[in-house]
Amino acid sequence: MRKILMKAAIAVLAIGLLAPACKKQVKDSPESEIPQSVIDRVAELGFATGGIVKEGNGYIVEGDIYLSPEQLSQGVPTTKELVIANEEHYRTTNIVTGTPRTITVSLSSGAPSYFSTALNTAISRYNALGLTLTFSRVSSGGNINVVTFYQVSNTLGSSGFPSGGNPYPTIQMNTYWYSSSTNTNYLASIIAHEMGHCIGFRHTDYMNRAYSCGGSAYNEGTAGVGAIWINGTPTGASANSWMLACSNGSDRPFTSADITALTTLY
Repeated sequence: MRKILMKAAIAVLAIGLLAPACKKQVKDSPESEIPQSVIDRVAELGFATGGIVKEGNGYIVEGDIYLSPEQLSQGVPTTKELVIANEEHYRTTNIVTGTPRTITVSLSSGAPSYFSTALNTAISRYNALGLTLTFSRVSSGGNINVVTFYQVSNTLGSSGFPSGGNPYPTIQMNTYWYSSSTNTNYLASIIAHEMGHCIGFRHTDYMNRAYSCGGSAYNEGTAGVGAIWINGTPTGASANSWMLACSNGSDRPFTSADITALTTLY
């Protein structure tokens, strides 16, 4: 997920908040630093090539989807895109199977302590819905492990999509954007968003990222994983969804449409 400040008033507030922490300038890795072979491979896999960010041995694409070296070298997937309207709830062709099942979630030992409460809040939001997926916090070695990294970029966090019927195993959270004074519910919303990707949800506004990110209209496309409309979700704009592509800096608990999407799929 990316951090986008779309209004002047919000931008002024953000500068005031970020200045004490020396976070006055935020930029992604220049695309000129990304090897052309990587850009070409990202395009082959169906992901957008704008704003690719180097992270560790892999790359973050479309704001918060992490592609490992193994994923970049895998065969090109063949998936279909089902589009009903412009702003709805979408899932990938890959979802978590074998339900009902419990997904364990852990927090890396190197993560700041304030992430613990936020992670518990994110887990409780899912478990309160009575889904066929139950999330359970464990001390280490979870099916999904939350780890932290530091990077001066617009990336708030990143994760990936399910594979082989299992959730994506890692959520990476960029500590550049967080501190012990960060609102717990806001941080929980970011973690819940990345958990959503881990179990197969696309961005609610994948067809037009400008809805939450501002700027020119942009369609993420199938991204090699499909974009399948979830029956019963809105056929109009889905305001405040937990799966919007960009954050506005506020808490985003599940909306009624989000709940419909989650309970329909799981």
